[in-house]
Amino acid sequence: MPNVAELAEGPYAKYFNLLNLFAYGTYSDYLANQANLPELTPPQIQKLRHLTIVSLATKTKCIPYSTLLKELDMKNLRELEDLIIEVIYADIVHGKLDQKHSQLEVDYTIGRDIRPEDVPNIVSVLTDWCDSCETILSNVESQINKANTNKDSRNKHKTLLEQEVSNIRKILKNQAQDVEEQMATDTREVGAQPEKLIKNSPKLKEKRQKENGKLCSIHLIINPSYYYSNATWKWQILVKIIMNCQVNHALKNI
Repeated sequence: MPNVAELAEGPYAKYFNLLNLFAYGTYSDYLANQANLPELTPPQIQKLRHLTIVSLATKTKCIPYSTLLKELDMKNLRELEDLIIEVIYADIVHGKLDQKHSQLEVDYTIGRDIRPEDVPNIVSVLTDWCDSCETILSNVESQINKANTNKDSRNKHKTLLEQEVSNIRKILKNQAQDVEEQMATDTREVGAQPEKLIKNSPKLKEKRQKENGKLCSIHLIINPSYYYSNATWKWQILVKIIMNCQVNHALKNI
């Protein structure tokens, strides 16, 4: 503002410097330029120390106690921790005291006024950030297009598979119908054959031979003497054993 800039020269120059000190400076700047500044009251000194902690917190998230003691011109560690606790309770800085490592861990801090000479640096940082955002958006769009292309390809492949499965089912169904019709035709042809062919079939002959064998065995048990006279010596021994078994069984029943 022009009317404020006019204070830089004249009897109010010290107050103009004091305004810049509270806007951009730190407590160490006050000590270095104390001759060009008016004398500060204890509340003003305390306020400037708060702002000094804010300036340090914008540069690093872990501030060693040694740096704080130097920048705030303090000799007592207990006094320093009380000041930090006061800053935290005032919501100027959010963080915690790490007494084990003798440092202040910063999570959040308020902002301070920006020096005119810092504006180009801020613009450069924001420009880089915008370029990074555009690059990320471009990559995201390319990934979306790639995903859509893969999705279309999978859908086409799925459609082709479904068509092939449908065609195979139709072919299998037609083949099953042909087999059923052929079996029905064969059944009718077998039913129309002469009875003589059925009687002379190999399966019926084999069945008759098995039945005849069973009848012979039954006849042997019922009337073994018939085979005793006409059988070979091996069969005679077998018939004799069977006859003895029948006699013993009859004696037991008496």
